[in-house]
Amino acid sequence: MAKAATSLDTFPKYLLLNADRFRERPAMRHKDHGIWQSWTWAQQLDEVRAFAVGLEAIGFARGDRVAVVGANRPRLYWTFVAVQSLGGVPVPVYADAVAEEMAYVLDHAGVRFAVVQDQEQVDKIQSFKDKIPALSEVIYDEPRGLLDYPPEGLHSFADVQAKGRAVLAAEPERARRWEEDIRKGSGDDISVMLYTSGTTGRSKGVMIKAAGAVQAASDTVAFDRITEHDSVLAYLPLAWVGDHYLNYAQGYVAGFCMNCPESPQTVPQDLREIAPSFYFAPPRVFEGLLTSVTIRMEDAGRFKKWMFRHFIEVARKHGEAILEKRPVPLSGRLAYALGNVLLYAPLRNVLGMSNITVAYTAGEAIGGDLFSFFRSLGINLKQLYGQTEAFLYVTAQQDGQVRADTVGPATPNVDIRISESGEVLFRSPGQFSGYYKEDEKTAEVLTPDGFIKTGDAGFFDKDGQLKIIDRAKDVGRLNDGSLFAPKYIENMLKFFPNIKEAVAFGNDRDFATAFINIDLQAVGDWAERNNIAYASYQELAGHPQVYEMIARNVDETNRRLSKEPMMAGAQIKRFLILHKELDADDGELTRTQKVRRAFVDERYRELIAAFYDGSTEKYVETEVTYEDGRKGKIRATVKIADATMHGSPRPQAVREAAE
Repeated sequence: MAKAATSLDTFPKYLLLNADRFRERPAMRHKDHGIWQSWTWAQQLDEVRAFAVGLEAIGFARGDRVAVVGANRPRLYWTFVAVQSLGGVPVPVYADAVAEEMAYVLDHAGVRFAVVQDQEQVDKIQSFKDKIPALSEVIYDEPRGLLDYPPEGLHSFADVQAKGRAVLAAEPERARRWEEDIRKGSGDDISVMLYTSGTTGRSKGVMIKAAGAVQAASDTVAFDRITEHDSVLAYLPLAWVGDHYLNYAQGYVAGFCMNCPESPQTVPQDLREIAPSFYFAPPRVFEGLLTSVTIRMEDAGRFKKWMFRHFIEVARKHGEAILEKRPVPLSGRLAYALGNVLLYAPLRNVLGMSNITVAYTAGEAIGGDLFSFFRSLGINLKQLYGQTEAFLYVTAQQDGQVRADTVGPATPNVDIRISESGEVLFRSPGQFSGYYKEDEKTAEVLTPDGFIKTGDAGFFDKDGQLKIIDRAKDVGRLNDGSLFAPKYIENMLKFFPNIKEAVAFGNDRDFATAFINIDLQAVGDWAERNNIAYASYQELAGHPQVYEMIARNVDETNRRLSKEPMMAGAQIKRFLILHKELDADDGELTRTQKVRRAFVDERYRELIAAFYDGSTEKYVETEVTYEDGRKGKIRATVKIADATMHGSPRPQAVREAAE
């Protein structure tokens, strides 16, 4: 087989190269019915080629856009590179999007083909088929439940590959021409169109050019010394830039093996079996891991509890220093070594992190104690800061220079500056070429010299590391002039395992308040151990003892805020435990689980008003969307509680800053 061209500016070119240089090395694994199936790079090339030629056989043309919808599956990843090899544009869509939301993206992108995982996704598309006029062909991976569907415009992935293999058998030169077309591919072609999560409104199609995507991935692969010997567990949503970058883009550039779990429910078990060397998870996942460890220890015997607390304290004192190869007293090293045998190594193994060399978290700020907990166990957890418009990386922490309160300096070949208003601006190799069909919005986020406005407020610390305060538009002040940064407050609240989500209010108001979502797993386990019966999230959320528990968490948050001069005035004065979990299907969260603040403000305006009119409870009716798409209402009388505030409500430093 001929080698790829020297100008490696598209991912299909890397496919040819990897099939040559790493021919028998594993490129992809997938767990199905409890068994891991593997494909080498040579086999992956064969699978992709057959599908690409099969797509052409059913009418695919250069420039066509192809929706990719489903969980992490080899065939869906092969679709990306197959479409790119034909000069098309893959458009991944969130698998958990409701039918109407999915139809909007497919119609806006003008997709002609959709490659989906299963019957559920086919049904969603067909239910809004009249809203997606350009769509003509739907290809599915899993045939279960679809065999009796009308065949017009519906194909199985296997059948499309079979068509491709038939063409290749009949036309021996077709494989060579396909590879030649790949080598002729231009780095100026759009490699992928990623839709934003829609935090502030309708999702926008972010167009990423191939050469920029390859360059960005090459820079970070070199930065973290990632090679073909590494492996990842690909469990993040296909439509999220993080998955497409960390797994697909870096995977093709480095040549490592991508492992697809059997299902979202088996990810923890699959993680333990694969024990990847490179790992990414948003703070929410690390919060969940710590919650599960905490719950297990609550049920352990007295000796195990003592051992856990003792060695966690040892790790807290010396773990990060040992990880970063800083000086540690001999007694500390010996105590940590014993802890590693008895606790840290077994715990890393249980978490599936025994082989981790690099782990990242991003998307939201992570609590300092939570961050330090995992690093103290010997896990090289770092933070990065990025955006879809950057093709992910803007900053990343360097080994040996990791701090919980920063997101690191600019990654290689990325320029960052802070505007006069405090907004973070960047320019990077992988940055987008524009929003699809939205030139005005593209112009709004670009400066005349090509920097992108992130919408985030931040500043550089004295050592050159970036600190993100909050979304620039969300940072405000209380009526007394105290600084109010809601995300900062929310992240402090979410450090506690009992709190899954929080939304703070206070801008242009007399004091700060907060909605709380309890973590059903953590609080449910606590209720079980304390013989507290409950029938639903709503019932548990309104329980008096749960309010007492959350009040203690709010009190500790206020105590911490009181020690920070710029934030002391924004302590939480009143809070409530929301009667339902914030949900993406209800529009309250994005598909990447970020709070849609404006939507929440509007939906719960009566509850917010009750914070400030002195009410101690408020009756509400809230519309919800069930999994099958039906609508319903949840009715509740929500209790509003007062919190303890600490120190001066408005310290001198804050008064001076306001003045």
